[in-house]
Amino acid sequence: MKPLAPIPLAEIEAAARRIDGLVQKTPLVPLNLEGPDILLKLENLQPIGSFKLRGAGNALLSQSETGTTPETVITASAGNMAQGVAWSARSLGIRCKVVVPEHAPATKLAAINRLGGEVISVSFEEWWNVIVTHRYDGADGYFVHPVADPRVIAGNGTIGLEILESCPDFDSVVVPYGGGGLSSGIASAVRARRPEVKVYAAEVETAAPFAASLASGKPVSVERAQTFVDGIGGKSVLPEMWPLVSSLLAGSLVVSLAEVAEAIRLLATRNRIVAEGAGGAAVAAAIRYSEQLGKTVAIVSGGNIETGILVEILSGGVP
Repeated sequence: MKPLAPIPLAEIEAAARRIDGLVQKTPLVPLNLEGPDILLKLENLQPIGSFKLRGAGNALLSQSETGTTPETVITASAGNMAQGVAWSARSLGIRCKVVVPEHAPATKLAAINRLGGEVISVSFEEWWNVIVTHRYDGADGYFVHPVADPRVIAGNGTIGLEILESCPDFDSVVVPYGGGGLSSGIASAVRARRPEVKVYAAEVETAAPFAASLASGKPVSVERAQTFVDGIGGKSVLPEMWPLVSSLLAGSLVVSLAEVAEAIRLLATRNRIVAEGAGGAAVAAAIRYSEQLGKTVAIVSGGNIETGILVEILSGGVP
């Protein structure tokens, strides 16, 4: 696949206009924690419970503007991108098919069905192959890549624009790293206007391909473990994303599952916010590395967490 370049600010601004009315402009609020200066960007408050509506909406609306609206749209997702594409497809009267890994959370699968998406469940290896090859041979339609699509990245970048509008003075942004589409979109927007701000990836130690790739100086694969942090933690950095993320991001901040669980508990008890594992990872990283980060914006990327897992975490456990 062709390596991706940073998204021009003008394209992110155009995406913001395009998806206005489809997405919420989410609030930026302080984390109620003594000590570190951390702000929370609450993408868990989007209609589908995650930021993915931004990129999915921009991709489909951009396509419809060309006058070639597809009959069927296909994506590959563990849950949140699926919901974003299904929501956007429904608003445009388009059929939606979603390729999901067999471990996808029941909560997210139920939401896909509720939004009218057709679920195609495959093994993780088959699902990852769809991510790598940008295609699924079992169905015809317009494929929206969940990460490596400039229109998706531009839509994600609108979060960066909103942060800049809401907060003129911050030093760092911490973003959950799944495939790099969210972090590179936000970094493209923020660094275009505030090049001194550092944007970091947040990863969990059970699957941190970006940290490993930075250490090696090239994209590498890692051993991964399936955990309750289901929205991030792939096998590798996609080669087409490597030039983009390695140039835009200041580094990877790796945290443990216990730290993610503690962050989710903290968000619930101090701020009354429900976050899923990926969003908790960004907050955990912002807390752990607060001394080096300065005033930090942590992206709470979503809130679609299984009820049983949330109960276990709130009870003091680490699922």
